[in-house]
Amino acid sequence: MVQNLQLQKLRFSRLTTTQSTWFIPIAFIVALIFVVACSPRDTSAPSGSAGSPTAATLTKIYDAYFQANLELNPLQATLMGQGQQHDRLPDVYSEEHRYRQRMLEEEYLAAVERIDPAQLSESDYLTYQLFRRDRRVALEQMQFPEHLIPMNQFYNAPSQLAVLGSGTGAQPFGQLEHYAQWERRMRQIPQFFAGIERNMRQGIEQDVVLPAVVVQRLIDQVRTHAIATEDYQSSIFWQPLLLLPETLEASRTELSASYQAALQEAVLPAYRALADFLEFEYLPAARTDEFGIGTLPNGKAWYEFAVRFHTTTNLTADEIHAIGLSEVARLHDAIGTVMDEVDFTGTLAEFFAFTRDDPQFHYATREEMLADYRAFAAAVEERTERLFFAERLPRAGYEIRKVEEFRERSASSGSYSVPSEDGSRPGIFYLNTYDLPARPTWAKGALTLHEAIPGHHYQLALQREMEHLPPFRRYGVETAFNEGWGLYAESLGDELGVYESYDRYGQYIAELWRAIRLVVDTGIHAYGWSRQDVLDYMYANAPVQEARAVSEAERFMALPGQALAYKIGQLHIQGLRDKAEAALGDDFDVREFHWQVLRHGALPLELLSQQIDAWVLSEGGDGNGDK
Repeated sequence: MVQNLQLQKLRFSRLTTTQSTWFIPIAFIVALIFVVACSPRDTSAPSGSAGSPTAATLTKIYDAYFQANLELNPLQATLMGQGQQHDRLPDVYSEEHRYRQRMLEEEYLAAVERIDPAQLSESDYLTYQLFRRDRRVALEQMQFPEHLIPMNQFYNAPSQLAVLGSGTGAQPFGQLEHYAQWERRMRQIPQFFAGIERNMRQGIEQDVVLPAVVVQRLIDQVRTHAIATEDYQSSIFWQPLLLLPETLEASRTELSASYQAALQEAVLPAYRALADFLEFEYLPAARTDEFGIGTLPNGKAWYEFAVRFHTTTNLTADEIHAIGLSEVARLHDAIGTVMDEVDFTGTLAEFFAFTRDDPQFHYATREEMLADYRAFAAAVEERTERLFFAERLPRAGYEIRKVEEFRERSASSGSYSVPSEDGSRPGIFYLNTYDLPARPTWAKGALTLHEAIPGHHYQLALQREMEHLPPFRRYGVETAFNEGWGLYAESLGDELGVYESYDRYGQYIAELWRAIRLVVDTGIHAYGWSRQDVLDYMYANAPVQEARAVSEAERFMALPGQALAYKIGQLHIQGLRDKAEAALGDDFDVREFHWQVLRHGALPLELLSQQIDAWVLSEGGDGNGDK
């Protein structure tokens, strides 16, 4: 064991002094492992007891990993509301950074695998399983060259930095030092963007490039911020000066001068340079007739990993494609019941056209749309105690805001941002009000239930507030769980008493979209479908305007596998509920079921099944659907 400790020190001596903080945690943890391994077993404590030395050691490992990872990724720390390194913007695209990240995952995986989990309690063992699994998945992910396509129209550093720099995002701006921190971070944007360009040039050399239509969307987004230096006050990065707190008014002149210099000397030229690179160098090399990841080098294995990563299952692309086709057919039948309710006598295609095009389903203004969503959310809030324990709801509040105009064209219909831990920023449901005819009134119910309550806000805000969990679990994301819960939440409108016929239709359409995603995501990446193939399938099977269809199609191109998580996760959660209801009969309490699903935070679907089955057994069922 002493030899192992020396080996750890030798390996970490390869790190530069700027990351020396890594060495102390891992060496300390290895020493702890040595103590636990060599100590006599405490026979007075039963196997599986909470608070054992093994559990305490693992807690230190989890915390040390979390802090080391934040040290390595300070932008991620800011987005989480963690740490004080809000002025750092290192080149996370560099080979050195990837080496450090890989070493971090390898060392902490090795650390937990040296520990025998036999004495852990059931709760502690779940945490152990999650941490070990996360490290293994992270290492598998590094086998694929994701760094060569470091951004897309949905997730990219230029837009992320613009949101941070707006003064309304996760970057803190309440104190004078906060303004100074952001000014220092802005100064590093040119170097940061240079790393993006370097990797994308390598991608060109290795034939790992984005589809041209995705690149064009990126160009449009970056150009939005690539304004002339003399127009610096019209930049979103100037907005923190417009939002300057009264307590900092005495510093306005000094801050204005430093921000002007940073924008003119660093930020705006960097955005122009990146936009020029994308338009004049990268776009000509982008793919024009191949849209899926499956056509890239080693693309088949890459997509297979993406499917497993996002669904947390071992389902194949073929199996998921078949599930999608089946669900599309089922939901078409469900929509037929709504047609009967509203006395519509035409065909399904005619009903799609009617609900898509009739002016009664269109908002007149963005403000009307926003007000309607807020009113619906208020109605939901009055009824959530029907399905959830009031004392187990998150403490944090939420707001509904419009998506910023600079990113609304490519943004999804809605998205959610978690609240800050200090209460300074609520949860935010971002509502896309671009192209109002493509945002029908009947969509509001499902979208609100998904993004706000009882969907993402309840699940994610509650998870952040679970202080008994280690940080990696409080901040962890499992796409199939998170998005599966959101889609499952859409189905609760009738039980909450907030759905009328067209709201229910909107829920079926929202679910239909997720079923269509199973078909077209696998179609693009596993079967070689073209962009037009995807659009044709959408137009044939759902009431969709061109803007929405194009945005969705291009989303699938940019995010292989991500769109599969929604429906796979929802079907899994609904299946667990059906099984629990069958097993418990009259003893089934939907509020308790919802708590059991949410109480552990985000879980891979297999581990969620284990937890729900154990709960059903404890309540008197057999876990197989029989009382």
